[in-house]
Parts: sequence; C-alpha cells; structure tokens
Amino acid sequence: MSANIRRINLALQGGGAHGAFTWGALVRLLEEETIEIASISGTSAGALNGAALKAGLSCPEAADPRQKAIETLNWLWTRIGAVQDLRLTAWINVFGPVMGIMRDAYFASPAYLAAEAASGFVSPYMYGPAYRNPLEDIVGQLVFDDVCATARGPDFFVCTTRVRDGKSRIFTGAEISVEAILASACLPTIFQAVEIHDPKTGRDEIFYDGGYTGNPALYPMFAPHLPDDIVVININPLERDQLPVTPQDIANRVNEISFNSSLLRELRAITFVKRLLATGRIPEGSMRDVNIHMIADDRLMTSLSVSTKLVPSPYLLGRLHKAGYAAADAFLGDHGDKIGHDSSVDIATMFN
Repeated sequence: MSANIRRINLALQGGGAHGAFTWGALVRLLEEETIEIASISGTSAGALNGAALKAGLSCPEAADPRQKAIETLNWLWTRIGAVQDLRLTAWINVFGPVMGIMRDAYFASPAYLAAEAASGFVSPYMYGPAYRNPLEDIVGQLVFDDVCATARGPDFFVCTTRVRDGKSRIFTGAEISVEAILASACLPTIFQAVEIHDPKTGRDEIFYDGGYTGNPALYPMFAPHLPDDIVVININPLERDQLPVTPQDIANRVNEISFNSSLLRELRAITFVKRLLATGRIPEGSMRDVNIHMIADDRLMTSLSVSTKLVPSPYLLGRLHKAGYAAADAFLGDHGDKIGHDSSVDIATMFN
C-alpha cells in the first residue's frame, strides 16, 4: 500500500431526502485517489447510500470501481427523485434559490400537509394487500452479490432497530438483503415494519428505522483490522440557536434531537476513552483511540426541516448534492492532513 493512502471508515447518517447531501459528499471523496474507504456504517438514507457505494466499489467487472460507485450513487438518487408518493406541485420550485422559503413552502404544500395530517390517524397497515414500499423496486435493482461481498470492497454495516426489544441490530456481509436495507429506512408512521428471519435470535423479527438506536452505529468500525479514523457525514443539525415555537418547528427539532441522540452517546463514550488514555488511567492499546472527523453544513441544514426530508423533489436533491460535494471538498482541504494522525473535531468541547 502506498504511504500516501489515507484509510477511513465512513459513518453515514439517515435523514430522508437530505441523504442527497451525503451523495454529493461521497462523490467528492471517491474522486480523491488517496482516500481509501475501509468500511461503511449506514442508517436509513445512509444505508441506501452505503449500499450503492458498496455495490460500486465491490463490482468485480468494474474497470474503475470508484467511477462505478459514483455512477451507482447517481442512479440511486435519480430514481429516488422520481418517486411520486409525495410529489410537489411545480409552483414550489420558483422559490428554489432560497432554502428557508423552500422549507416554509414545503410545510405549507398540500402534499406535506396531507401526509402530516394522515400520519396522525392513518396507519400504513390500512392499505392492506395494496401496500408496497416505494423504495423496494429501487433497492431490489442493486447487485446484492456485490453489496454483501466480504472478500472485496469495504466492510458494510446496516443499522436497524428490532421492535421486540428496542435494540440495535447490525446486518453485515451475507446477512444484508433488500429487506435489511428497507428495514433500516422504515419510519413506522409511513412504512409497514419489515419482517426478517434473524439467525442471531433464531426467530422472525420485526424491524424499524435504524435511526432510533444508531444513526449511524459507530461501534462496528472499532474492529482491529479497520483504521482509526471515522468520518461522520452528518445531515441532522446538532445545534439550533433559535427556540422553536411553531408546532412544525417544535416537531422538527424533536426529530433532530431524537435522531442525533445515539450518535452523541457514542461520541461521548469515545471522548471518555480518549480521556482515560490521555491520562494514563488505562494502558495504551487496551482500547481503540479513534480519530473523529465530520463533514457537515449546519447552516444549510438548519434552513431545512423534517418537511424537506419527506419530499425528494429533484431540485432539492440537486441542491443538497452540490452542498455535500462542497462540504467534502472543504473538509479535504482544511482537515485532510489530519487523517491518520488526529481528530479534526473537538468532541471533548461538544460535551462541555
């Protein structure tokens, strides 16, 4: 291996249509020849991105696996942008250049208001035999021989939440299936829960969105054969300065807090271990001393909301892709030299 190669683990958050930000960030990372992706942990939209990334990088027929991964990601989000379940009327796009107005327009759109109202009294189980997850056809077209490959490409971990006991369940290798990806992205107010036979428990289990217990899960990437650097692509804002006062803004902030809580718990644990190592209270090498990096654009994400997560309009996806690409480019320019040496995020300060 070249001395210039920087190996990283990728932690991909979920966040509905906002996952297009991660799409753009991944494209920029793939363009960087000195970056090697050793593992991917993904939840919800992060699991979709991770599956497309893994399928491309593991494709044995690809002359250029990086380019194949970019093409697979582009295909995925083009297909997601064509989903018509919550299609917006064309007039909303005239506000496109101003993301804050776009957010408010989504909140006021007939599509979002109808979906929000229905979620309070319409269960996804009321559709009966007519029910079909709109993501199933998209996910089913991925080449799962490549998604599940363990001998080539990065390790891939898919986070889900087991409904029976509320525990996180990580699928990896041959365990990964269409159903596992759909389970990771299964918001129970919108989609029917996903049933999978779980060899770990020996029973058929029901699963919800992985974001409730790991968004994404970091601990699978502590394996000894993986590098010390974890790059989190964060699409849920950690902070908002303004007090939410409208019903929509309150619900939006509760959504962000809920889906960041598991990540913050793991980051706090990492901070604790790093402090113990730094003070010599535990022997060096007894636990992993991981480096944490983050690709994010909180200024953009705070101008959006839960409403824009649920409506994957092509215009919004394009804007998010462009922003993700720019954020990853800025990360590489500002902090790329820290990979393999130190964290570029002061996680200790985050918990003061």
